[in-house]
Amino acid sequence: MNNAFDILLVEDNADLAGNVIDYLEAQGHRLHYAADGEEGLCEALTRPIDVVLLDLALPRRDGLSVCAEIRRRSDQRIPILMLTARDTLDDKLAGFASGADDYLVKPFSLAELAARIEALAQRPRLGQPHSIVVGPLTIDRRLRTATRAGQPLRLSPLLWDILLLLAEASPQAVARAEIARQLWGDEPPSSDALRSHIHLLRQIVDKPFGVPMIETVHSIGFRLSPPP
Repeated sequence: MNNAFDILLVEDNADLAGNVIDYLEAQGHRLHYAADGEEGLCEALTRPIDVVLLDLALPRRDGLSVCAEIRRRSDQRIPILMLTARDTLDDKLAGFASGADDYLVKPFSLAELAARIEALAQRPRLGQPHSIVVGPLTIDRRLRTATRAGQPLRLSPLLWDILLLLAEASPQAVARAEIARQLWGDEPPSSDALRSHIHLLRQIVDKPFGVPMIETVHSIGFRLSPPP
């Protein structure tokens, strides 16, 4: 293990928590543990944490609420990986809408969990402030708002997530497959669905302003670039 991270596990199943903690500590990570949602929220907001592993069905405060509150109150963007037995598409979309970065369905492989933690913690947005500025476009992660040239952009949760992915990667392109995985997990809809959402996003972000910022990168995906 080349990288060691401070990981917060919020999980009320003591047996599962013990297995996860033993496995990740053996790989050199530093684990912090909370058995309910309120304690987990407090830990996430007061400790320097690199990744949060968050169960959905928790005592005192459910995982969706904890996730949304972390996004609202934390000074930095903390990667959040949801661990849950809820495996429907609606459940996953609700998790991403509340601010989750990834979603792992129970039962899961501890090796896969470790790999996803590594991928999340290595992302460029780790520890970054909430505001992203790309030319005239400003995105506030905490408030989940976006403006272009000072004008608010009215975005659905899904369009907001796409724009955030593009902004975080800018000026690099994001592959279609990666966007679909981030939005829909392991059950992406047809490619036409993503194409439709990109079209809607362009109608809001680009069309009223006359100069496009969302570019199609042939055979790869999409890129957000400031106007020339």
